[in-house]
Amino acid sequence: MTPHRPEDTGLPTGLPAARPAAMPEEAWIEVLSAVDRTYADLVDYQEQLERQNARLQDMQAFLTSILASVSDVLIVLDRAGRIEQVSASLLARSGARAQALTGQDVARLVPPEDAARLAEVLDRLRADRRPAVLELALATPDGPEPLELSVAPRLDDRGRVAGFVLTGRPLGELRRAYAELTESHDALKSAQSLLVRNEKLASLGRLLAGVAHELNNPISFVYANAHALDRYVGKFETYFARVQDGASREDLVTLREQLRLDREITNLRQATQGARDGAERVRDIVEDLRRLSSDGAGERVSFDLAETARVAAHWVLRGAKEAPALTIDGPGTVQAWGRPGHIQQIVMNLVQNAVDAVEGRKGGAVTLTLAAEAGRARLTVSDNGPGVPAEVRASIFDPFFTTKSVGRGTGLGLSISLKIAEEHGGHLTLQDRPGSGAAFLLDLPAQGISG
Repeated sequence: MTPHRPEDTGLPTGLPAARPAAMPEEAWIEVLSAVDRTYADLVDYQEQLERQNARLQDMQAFLTSILASVSDVLIVLDRAGRIEQVSASLLARSGARAQALTGQDVARLVPPEDAARLAEVLDRLRADRRPAVLELALATPDGPEPLELSVAPRLDDRGRVAGFVLTGRPLGELRRAYAELTESHDALKSAQSLLVRNEKLASLGRLLAGVAHELNNPISFVYANAHALDRYVGKFETYFARVQDGASREDLVTLREQLRLDREITNLRQATQGARDGAERVRDIVEDLRRLSSDGAGERVSFDLAETARVAAHWVLRGAKEAPALTIDGPGTVQAWGRPGHIQQIVMNLVQNAVDAVEGRKGGAVTLTLAAEAGRARLTVSDNGPGVPAEVRASIFDPFFTTKSVGRGTGLGLSISLKIAEEHGGHLTLQDRPGSGAAFLLDLPAQGISG
């Protein structure tokens, strides 16, 4: 309510209803001025109070809206642990009314077995003022509901504990969220494994022509030697049949010379050895294919990075239309730690990119450089092609990014290779070689980390 000013009396401003005869006019004017100032101050104070009251009402409405909208449980306590305010989410879960809870001990909200633990935490916060987190249950009409509760002190302007703020999220929701996160992570891992396998199959598809040629040569060799063996067996069967028929020594000597058995015995050994060599070559090719097509899953092991790189590079070159010159430098054996199938895929991707880069260039060459130092195994795959333009270097490892024409690449090779290298505790980087072709460095741990 606004105070009445002097004009509200109906008298002229600044003039009293009656002036004492003994009071001088100057003193009376001063009194009236003081009265006016007092009324003006009262009006200002009233306006300030009204503004502050409006701000308090706005703040109260703001706090009320927060308490009504937060989904987490929120409880405000005084220093003694009595409830001052609660969120609407707690009222919905507990089935209680705010008026019924205000002023009550917070122990009313939890089962008896949790009340002592909560009281102990509040006692400790009164002493050290350090926030705490504990797991307890909220009493609800449907039974105890587990909460992860954070307890923090409220401090007054002197830094003393004036009360507490308790915030908590139902563990059921957290566990559901964690389960959903785990499920999403598993799905992501499955999708990644599928991408890795599809990229490997795409690489193998580019090598089928070389596979057919590699298998055809030793199989043809085995087939030709098998025909020779069949011919030699026929000659020996003819000779031994005459022996069983009781032919004379002279006849057998003549027959042996006619069949050239002495020479055929040597040829027989050579044909047998040739068939064995061809079969072993087929076995080696099949073993290489088996390693290339494996999904790379399973335990990590110590393996020879040099041998893995050699097998992968040779298979890529077998499938190339114009195989460039391949040079392998460095130690003959470089031990690394990981899954050989996955590392072999990285090498195949790098070598395939190098082969594509030098395709159609006279004197195209691909070089594999191996090194072992400081507990690391390193492989550099380089070529003498045009190199990687500066404007695309930052995007070279991005998924689906490719500089190849449509149908020549998926754009996943380098991104998957980078991911595999990082999962092995290694790195895959594009080396800076301006004007000297492209070079990629694969860095891997030489052995597993114990403990």
